[in-house]
Amino acid sequence: MKAIALLDALCERLSRLLLALGGLFLVGMIALACANMFMRGAMNAPLRGTYEMMGFLGALVCALALAPTQLRGGHIALTMFQGMLPRRAERLVDAFSHLACGLFFLLAAWRTALFGFSLIEFGELSEDLHIIYHPFVFAVALGCATLALTLLRDLLHALAGERKRP
Repeated sequence: MKAIALLDALCERLSRLLLALGGLFLVGMIALACANMFMRGAMNAPLRGTYEMMGFLGALVCALALAPTQLRGGHIALTMFQGMLPRRAERLVDAFSHLACGLFFLLAAWRTALFGFSLIEFGELSEDLHIIYHPFVFAVALGCATLALTLLRDLLHALAGERKRP
C-alpha cells in the first residue's frame, strides 16, 4: 500500500506540473491568436507561421492535459455494466480497462518518441517556419507516458479494491 501512496503522490505532482505547463501554452496560443488578429486587421499583414505554431501549441495543450484529466476522472468511462455485476467482477473489468488503456498509451508514447528521434536523425524542420519541432513531439510522448503511469496507478487501485474517482 505504501507503493500505491508513493505512486499517487508522484502522479499528483507530475499532473500539477503538466497542467501548469499546458496552461502556459494555452495562454501562448491565445496571445498568438490575438496578435495575429491585430496584425491582420491593423497592418493587413498576418503573422507568418501562426497556423503552424497553433498546431504545435495545441498538441502540447492536449497532450499535457491527458494525465491530469485522468487523475481527476474527467475522461469518458464506460459504466454500462456498473451495478449489474458483482463487485469483484466490476473490479476486474476496471483493472482490465486500465491495463489495456495503459498499454495503449505506453505504446503511443514509445512510438511517438521514436518518431521524435527520427526527426532529429534526419534534421527535419517545420514546413513554414523552418524550426526544429522534435521537442513538441517529445512533449506529446511525455504526455502519453504520464497518462500511462496514471493508468497504472488506477490499475493498482482497482486491484486493491479501491475506486479512485474524485
